Amino acid sequence: MNDNDTPEREEDEAAPQLEPAEAPDAGAAEAAEPADRIAALEAEIAELKDRLLRALAETENVRRRAAKEREDTAKYATAAFAREVVKVADNLHRALESASEGDKRGGASDALIEGVRLTERELLAVLERHGIRRIDPKGEKFSHELHEAMFEIPTADHEPGTIVQVMEPGYVIHDRLLRPARVGVAKAPGGGTPEAHLDTTV
Repeated sequence: MNDNDTPEREEDEAAPQLEPAEAPDAGAAEAAEPADRIAALEAEIAELKDRLLRALAETENVRRRAAKEREDTAKYATAAFAREVVKVADNLHRALESASEGDKRGGASDALIEGVRLTERELLAVLERHGIRRIDPKGEKFSHELHEAMFEIPTADHEPGTIVQVMEPGYVIHDRLLRPARVGVAKAPGGGTPEAHLDTTV
């Protein structure tokens, strides 16, 4: 054995063993990347879900509006025609009012009046079957939504604001006003002369 070799081997054994260099935090970066991707995907899913729910809600609102419009069209499509028909009912009503209840005509006149009364009754029944109802508000409180005040009558027999005379009955179609009732309204006496054609409709 060569004596010169011994010191070299001892130096080699004494030299520190170096480990291969590793990139700092490489494992942490690899672990963080999937977590970030999952968080991003979850955020995207939440956003898409929110958009879907909003779209569904808007679709439902559109469906409801369309259904309401169809319903209203079906209910009120005949309003213009109904306004003309109620004029016929008005004429029948005026004909009956013109015949004094205390006047005993007898014979054909009584039969004619009764025929007009039956015709009016049947016409009103037909109108009601189609959602059209007469408003005859005598004795009721005046309402801007249903009545049109034509004049005021000073009187102590009725509370102010009470309808004491109906010039022309009104009509409603379902839940809408077709034509306001034209009325005379009581007011407290001593307030001056009645005001002619006092229009207080809204």
